Amino acid sequence: MSLPLSIFIIAKNEVDRIGPTLESVRGLSDDIVVIDSGSTDGTQELAEGLGARVIFNPWPGYGLQKQFGEDQCRHDWMLNVDADEVVTPELADAIRTVFSQPDLAPCGYETDIIEMFPGEARPHPWAFRLSPVRFYHKTVGRYSASPVHDRVDIVKGTPIKRLVGVIEHRSIRSLGHELIKLNAYADMQANDLDRKGRNISALRLVVEFPLAFLKAYVTRRHFVRGLYGFMTAMNYAFYRYLRLAKHWERRLGR
Repeated sequence: MSLPLSIFIIAKNEVDRIGPTLESVRGLSDDIVVIDSGSTDGTQELAEGLGARVIFNPWPGYGLQKQFGEDQCRHDWMLNVDADEVVTPELADAIRTVFSQPDLAPCGYETDIIEMFPGEARPHPWAFRLSPVRFYHKTVGRYSASPVHDRVDIVKGTPIKRLVGVIEHRSIRSLGHELIKLNAYADMQANDLDRKGRNISALRLVVEFPLAFLKAYVTRRHFVRGLYGFMTAMNYAFYRYLRLAKHWERRLGR
C-alpha cells in the first residue's frame, strides 16, 4: 500500500542504474518524481515505464536541483534517493513503521548510506557509511542552495531520529568513470572556492593529496576492500588535490 510520501530522484544518463533504484521504492509511494537534467540514453523513458513522473530541469547544481525536486512533491513527507542508490527492504519496512504511528509529528530521519564497489553483491560489513537526513517533513527541512553540497538544512530544534536499514550506494561504474565524475566535481568545488574568495597556500597544495589518501584509505576504511580500495582511495586523493589546484591556477592568472 502506498504511503503519504513523495520520493524524488535527480538524474542524468542513468539508464543503467536507475531501474533498481525505482524498483526498490515502487511500493512505498504513489508520487515518485525523477528530475532529469537532459539525459540522452533513455533514462526518461525507463523511469516513466517504471511509474515515475519525469520532469526536465536544466542543471543548476546539486542543492538547487534537489530544491526543485522538493517543489514538485505532492506529499508533505519526502524521501530523497539518488539514481545510483537502492533502498533495502529493511529500510522500506522501517519507513512503513514510521507511518503506522498514530501521533506522527513533523521531524527528520537520518538514514545510513553505505558505499558499494563494482562486483559486490552485498555491502562489505566494514564499508564506509554516512548518515544524512534523507527522509523528512517539508515543514522542518529543505535542501541547501549550495551548487556543490546536497544536504538538508533542518529547522533548529527539530527532532532528528534514525531509521533501521540502509541505502546501498553504487556510485562507481568503473575507475575511469569515477575519475570523470570527480574531475567535474572538482570544477564545481573550484568554482565554489572562487565565489567565496578563498586563498589556498602552497603548503596546502603539497599536503592535500597524501592527507586525502589517508582519509579515504584509513579513516573511510578503503583498505578493507583490497586493491580496488587502494585504487579508489588514490582517485579520491587526486580529486581533493585537483579541486585546490584548479582554484589556485585560476587565482594565479588574475
